[in-house]
Amino acid sequence: MLQYNGKSLLQHVLSEAISSYASPVIAVLGANSDLVLKEIDKTKVYIVENTEWEEGMASSVRIGLSTLLQIFPLADAVIFMVCDQPYVSASLLNDLINTQVETGKTIVTCNYGEAIGPPALFHKSLFAELMELKGDAGARKIIQQHKDEVATVLFAKGNIDIDTKEDYEALKKL
Repeated sequence: MLQYNGKSLLQHVLSEAISSYASPVIAVLGANSDLVLKEIDKTKVYIVENTEWEEGMASSVRIGLSTLLQIFPLADAVIFMVCDQPYVSASLLNDLINTQVETGKTIVTCNYGEAIGPPALFHKSLFAELMELKGDAGARKIIQQHKDEVATVLFAKGNIDIDTKEDYEALKKL
């Protein structure tokens, strides 16, 4: 809900996803979903509420992937992203897709310089493993288990995410 460059961080990442090759775009909402829902253009985004959000990120991965497969059962891949990265762009998401096509790797994730992280693309061959995730680990566990199947795309500002009030204040000063 935090505002940056005239829109909320959520609106920004959804707009970039809609502008990319990725389709369909699914927003997984958790806590305070009733407030967040007001921020979303429902004509361009599928919305699903994660009633198990207290479990952690894995529950959002499972419900998002499950929803994708209900809507588009022949999906070849999925991109998971978070809404607190203000520098995500449609171009970056397209680079993930293009890199997967070019390399044939089953995972394409972002390289922040000293770390890797979201957004990340997973090939359908990993869907079953993604559906087995539990807790707050997200998909990092799967990336670590398949290191030889990982390609990366440079996302120099990927380490800038808004987790605290201090992070947000620093972002507004940039």
